[in-house]
Amino acid sequence: MNAPLSSYKLAPAQSWREQVESACAQACSMIAPAWPLDRAIAVNPHWQRIAMPVREVAARMAVLGDTAVFAPRADILKLWQQGRLQAEHVQQALERLALTDSLSLRDCMVALEQEAGIEPLPLLIDLLDCAPDRQRRLSWRDAVTHQMSQTCAAYFDENQADWQPERSAGLYQFWRENLIEDLGIAALMGLPELHKSLKALPLTREDAERWVLKRLGLPAYARADYLEALLLTVNGWASWCAYLGWQAQLEGAEDGHLRDLLAIRLAWGAILLEASEQAQTAPLFEQLQQAWTGVPDRLEQAQHALAVDEVWQLALELSYQDSLCQRLAYPAALSPEKPRVQAAFCIDVRSEPIRRALESVSPAIQTLGFAGFFGLPIAYTPIATEARRPQLPGLLAPLIEVTEQLAPRENDGDQLPVQAARQQRLQAIDQEHRLHRWPGAAFSFVEAVGLGYLATHWRWLRPSTETRTRDHLHGLPKSVQQTCRPQLQAVPLKERTNLAKQVLNAMGLSTTSAEIVVLVGHGSQSRNNAQAAALECGACCGQSGEVNSRTLAQLLNDPEVREQLVNEGLRIDSKTYFAAALHNTTTDELELFDADLMPEHTQPTWCSFAKDWDMASDQVRRERAPSLGLDPRRSARDMLETLKRRANDGAQTRPEWGLANNAAFIIAPRARTRGVVLEGRSFLHDYSAKADPDGLLLEQLMTAPMLVTHWINWQYHASRVAPKRFGSGNKLLHNVVGGNLGLFEGNGGDLRIGLARQSLHNGDDWVHEPLRLSVFIDAPRAQIERVLQSHKTVGDLVENGWLHLMRFNETGVEAYQQGGWR
Repeated sequence: MNAPLSSYKLAPAQSWREQVESACAQACSMIAPAWPLDRAIAVNPHWQRIAMPVREVAARMAVLGDTAVFAPRADILKLWQQGRLQAEHVQQALERLALTDSLSLRDCMVALEQEAGIEPLPLLIDLLDCAPDRQRRLSWRDAVTHQMSQTCAAYFDENQADWQPERSAGLYQFWRENLIEDLGIAALMGLPELHKSLKALPLTREDAERWVLKRLGLPAYARADYLEALLLTVNGWASWCAYLGWQAQLEGAEDGHLRDLLAIRLAWGAILLEASEQAQTAPLFEQLQQAWTGVPDRLEQAQHALAVDEVWQLALELSYQDSLCQRLAYPAALSPEKPRVQAAFCIDVRSEPIRRALESVSPAIQTLGFAGFFGLPIAYTPIATEARRPQLPGLLAPLIEVTEQLAPRENDGDQLPVQAARQQRLQAIDQEHRLHRWPGAAFSFVEAVGLGYLATHWRWLRPSTETRTRDHLHGLPKSVQQTCRPQLQAVPLKERTNLAKQVLNAMGLSTTSAEIVVLVGHGSQSRNNAQAAALECGACCGQSGEVNSRTLAQLLNDPEVREQLVNEGLRIDSKTYFAAALHNTTTDELELFDADLMPEHTQPTWCSFAKDWDMASDQVRRERAPSLGLDPRRSARDMLETLKRRANDGAQTRPEWGLANNAAFIIAPRARTRGVVLEGRSFLHDYSAKADPDGLLLEQLMTAPMLVTHWINWQYHASRVAPKRFGSGNKLLHNVVGGNLGLFEGNGGDLRIGLARQSLHNGDDWVHEPLRLSVFIDAPRAQIERVLQSHKTVGDLVENGWLHLMRFNETGVEAYQQGGWR
């Protein structure tokens, strides 16, 4: 439950300046970051709130932002009527939540046909916007959101507009100056005298914060909550500013844009107060203060009202866990045959079906699950560009630089001509794009290009079966594209060896005699898709796994490194070759990199593996076909061509389902899951507790991959249960903002974050079931508990109900709950 009212009060010694600073900082600390489109990664939008129990957060989101956290009651009712949920699951949920004294099964069933009845607290702008002409103009809340959003789009844009504004004074000053000069906003809001009210607008952010909060007269304990509610009205831009702060923090710096945004939103209320008649504002002040004086009680009442929603949410998850545990109870035995090929895949849920299919096709193939960035803390910069991008989880900062190196050829070791050629091509492409944007240029462009532009339109009308485009090769001469390889920059042999050793130990490959170890990254393929990066590898910061797999393969094939690894006690067969490849998750094709480096003695084994992949991928395509509206009985060739055309279709809103319906993360030996049909819903990371006696590897898995999978799970969950706040709306209406900052749905409103409706809904029904992540670990109790106790973030996730934690024991599975196992 909420803390008592006395705990909200500030110490008397605090000055007014300190009180305002504390309230603003607390409100800003509640906003999670949202990454830009070109490196989009899934984020739990409640990440900054995980220190609170999930029901407390649900109450806060309902009261402060009119936003849901639990699965909608209408959806739960439908599942109940379909028999997907049973009474036993509800009863188990009541017992686990210790609610059997206050709620019964019948109470829960009755509640499904009722609304929760939680009214959000009003903001000043809502009370002021009550004029009789409201129906004939844009609401003030919408108008303010639109104005702030357009201002932020202009301020933060660095890649889209040809004319860039002056930003040196900061976001608040930029907004203030633009608002004073904006004559259209007054007409939009039905306030012709609005410009007179702007005279009272403070010059600085700090003055604006103190001025407005003084005028509002809210009790000290309610200020931070009120400010958080304000930020939720522009949550998209708040999340972008939080991202800038996140990146600055990784570099040991600070960023003030989120505070600027809060001051702007706060100041807008005061501006409208100045523009309103004084006789009308006095009772509104009293109404506002009265409403927010009772915020602790309102939050407590909301928690009580949402108890039944938490019961149904948990019951839905228990139903899934029961089904999964039954399947995990009878895994297939591992093949006694020594593997000729070991294939290491990303833990991504889309890897699970292809791993299962490969193992069913050939007992000579052993698959492994590992985080898709392959343990490399790298940032990558393509040759002759400055487009540096991280290739690791967003939780971490890159430590090593990777750029491209041309493979040496006879009488030609100079890269300068290639660099110059690429720069010239990229400049020409940029000039061509500018022709579209300059005023009046569209007509001259059409006249100049003429019929030659029809080929572009034909590709839209008749999508091709072309392979995946490798964007990092854009502008490079074709003659060097196949020999342009990513390379670690200036890393001494000792450090390279230590890095290789760490990765091999973490992957369970410290001993291997397989002829080929395939490092399988993954990437997606789609056209005209602003959210394409969201379908790439989340562990690689919204990029494909190509750079990481190729870099690691070269590192592990390096003769000097291999020699040092032997000295370190790692038994890697001298003939073992590490191959870099990529799994196209849209078409399930395999792409081999650096084939010219593969030793001749491995060629027969690779050819055999490639044939096995073809069989396995055909099996997976047929498995996926019904979810894409395709007939699984069509020929293998027709199925593959159809998926290729879908991938190249600029009008296709659902090239693939990505990580939709993800529900579990299993950290265990492959023996636990081999042969089990997990329906592409489980992240799989190989782990052997016997090989990790001190539990250090387990600690890494629970503090890195487990957090990444949690972020993915909650992005899908939040986009599903609260699409207006945490989803990005209709993909058909998306417009890119600032080149890669984010999306508008239409031409305005707040910046949209999260997933589009088309990524979660097939047109008839939802394809993602909103379940919190169920984590299964095969490790001793003591080692798991040590991680929970030594890492507050992990402990918060488990103790506060943001994910479920379970472990395999001698008889089945036991769950961690309230400090113990059951």
